[in-house]
Amino acid sequence: MVFLSRYDMYALPRYDEVRAAATDWQTFSSARGVFVDRDVNAQLEGITLCSDPPEHTAMRSVLGRPLRADRMREVTPRIETEADEVVERVVSRGRCEVVTELAEHLPMTVVSELVGLPEHGREKMLEWAAAIWNTQGPADERAAAAGPAVQEFMSFAMNEAVPGKIEPVGWAAQLYEAADRGEIAHDKCPVMMLDYITPSLDTTVLAIANTVALFAEHPDQWDLLRNDRSLIPHAINESLRLESPVPQFSRVLTEDHVIGGVELSAGSRVALLYASANRDERHYPEPTRFDITRRPSDHLAFGRGEHVCVGMHLARLEMSALLERLADRVTRFEILDSRPMINNGLRGFDHLNVAFESASA
Repeated sequence: MVFLSRYDMYALPRYDEVRAAATDWQTFSSARGVFVDRDVNAQLEGITLCSDPPEHTAMRSVLGRPLRADRMREVTPRIETEADEVVERVVSRGRCEVVTELAEHLPMTVVSELVGLPEHGREKMLEWAAAIWNTQGPADERAAAAGPAVQEFMSFAMNEAVPGKIEPVGWAAQLYEAADRGEIAHDKCPVMMLDYITPSLDTTVLAIANTVALFAEHPDQWDLLRNDRSLIPHAINESLRLESPVPQFSRVLTEDHVIGGVELSAGSRVALLYASANRDERHYPEPTRFDITRRPSDHLAFGRGEHVCVGMHLARLEMSALLERLADRVTRFEILDSRPMINNGLRGFDHLNVAFESASA
């Protein structure tokens, strides 16, 4: 455990400690926010991410209905069709910028349509999501610069993403229907839009780009996957473990608690470092090695416990669809140039230019 004096918070870098905290919401509470800056935490108290049961359970139950594993069967044909088209397009050209031309395609064509926002909202989803993630970190220049976009999103959610202006069969409309039935409060609906925009977009885009980069750097692992497609789920888990798009969230202790032999006082804020935990050599031998036969289904990139990522089944479906088709068409990836994303709450590529060696070449 480490004390971060600049932010007056503790950080847990080890797997066992992070997993234990993530699965103990009674002690490690999300109700006082899960970010770094106390003002942001105060503003966001009560949203799905920043709440505890029973309030969290009620909101998550509504939010997660269209994202359940069994509901993914309904959207699978559409996702597969879009995956066919985008892979055909980029591979036939022999190269692409992975983030914008490949990784963003499924979230922006399928997810934005499923949420059912007005066209203006669909066009702005990525910009809003990146801005919201920038507020997760310290109150620095990036967080300040993100403020206008966050306010624009909240205004949109309050005034535009409402019944009569949204698709009547979309996920957003289902929030208001649940409110009409008394399952959640009506005033929760606008802020719950955050949960359809932030977890379903940037994180999946980054995960896809990270995975392509890892296979470019480890062609032997790509050969394994091309020869055995049953490795795709394990490859996704290994990519998420090694390059976790969301490095951390924080919690607040509800009582005095001992961690690693150190007693922390109630009210202490504790950061759960998922990315660090996923590379803990005590849990994963040779943790920096990309090995798709590792099968690390217990990784923490999606979190654990009450706040495990509500969109993880959709993310896996999108990643699987793309990997299946890339494995049919591509024998090698070559990174031509890349640039990391600079964001307070996310980790991955802002730009990844890749050349393809086609299987038909």
